[in-house]
Amino acid sequence: MYLAFENNICYDELRILKEYSAVDIMQIENTVAELFSLGCLRKVVFGGGHDKNVLRCEAVPVKQGENTLWRITRYLSDGKALHENFKEDEMPSRVIQMLNIFSEFHLHAAEGQFDCRITKKGKILVSDKIKRNVKAEATDHNRQKQYILDSSACRDFLFALGVSDANGKVFERKMAKFRQINKFIEIVRDVYPELPAEGELTICDLCCGKSYLTFAVYYYLTAVLNRKVKIYGVDRKTDVIAFCKELAKKLGFDGMEFVAEDILNFDIPRKPDMVISLHACDIATDIVLAGACRFGAKVILSTPCCHHEMFSQSKKNTPDSLGFIMEHSILRQKFCTAATDALRALRLEAEGYAVDAFELIDPEETPKNVILRAVYQNTHGIRRDKALERYRAACTLLGVSLTLDKLLTDAEREEHSGNILNFR
Repeated sequence: MYLAFENNICYDELRILKEYSAVDIMQIENTVAELFSLGCLRKVVFGGGHDKNVLRCEAVPVKQGENTLWRITRYLSDGKALHENFKEDEMPSRVIQMLNIFSEFHLHAAEGQFDCRITKKGKILVSDKIKRNVKAEATDHNRQKQYILDSSACRDFLFALGVSDANGKVFERKMAKFRQINKFIEIVRDVYPELPAEGELTICDLCCGKSYLTFAVYYYLTAVLNRKVKIYGVDRKTDVIAFCKELAKKLGFDGMEFVAEDILNFDIPRKPDMVISLHACDIATDIVLAGACRFGAKVILSTPCCHHEMFSQSKKNTPDSLGFIMEHSILRQKFCTAATDALRALRLEAEGYAVDAFELIDPEETPKNVILRAVYQNTHGIRRDKALERYRAACTLLGVSLTLDKLLTDAEREEHSGNILNFR
């Protein structure tokens, strides 16, 4: 057990919040100073900001030559990022000073975390479960992370999309988007062996928006892998589609075609090898997935966004057995988010796909962070029937009826009647 303060208040690695009076702030600073001196911290995150112009603030250690400094970065609402460097022995007092503009801070260590929060009533809540004997490594300021897409090599489309300057230097405010693009390309690289090894590849990006992914995937497959590609970007926003058409023409990306149309009504001219979608909102994701199944796509990569449908239905049809979750709005929201994507995965399995769900990027950068990766395996009918049976049972338990199932059921009915074409 670690004795923190002179007034016999102590705590160990159990994450139990304890209240302290304002006079203990100096003792908290002493504890923070100790943690910095031990070299076990890897990041500081500030929260509960009083200035609406500051979106978030964090500090990380960086190596500059032989020295280690701590860089505090404030991310502003206008897209700017302000940096300040401090020596390690200056950080404890600086962290405490930041409580004038933030109500809490969190010290992330190699193992464990220290949290400090000031309540609206002025009470100080502290929690500590940091292991003091595990060192953290500082990041070399001069070491550049290696990405699949070299920002200087693909600077033309990155610059046009506002991600980098004309020389390919990614803007600080767009680093999260650049990391997201590269992570998605990593996933494309992983599923690439599932795509045809020869001939022209056909890709479809539904709800493409400004088409960050559309241009990145096209560039990766053509410039890096030297494949011939036909890629369709579909979105109902006519101004965005006009911009993308002009940019593709300017870049000489002849294999790109953009269509201004509701994805529900879009019919692709030929069977796609892969359908992708980034953050199609609510049931738009279901339309994407149903369309991909009907088109007969070999691979589907989709990151859902928002899950209003189940959340809305759960207010009316909550089973008594789940009342302990549904009576709390935030827990109901998280539950519906997870359950919706789990049901989508099951319904795709019933269509013959092998499905994985995993994080796209660091959840600190975006809460919309789950990607569904589906690869068509033409699984046995018994396995499909079992997946559909599990899907129906889960929907009955939850008291929900979701759009993806309706679209796939209607499509199957229309296919049998000969009214629509299924590429499968």
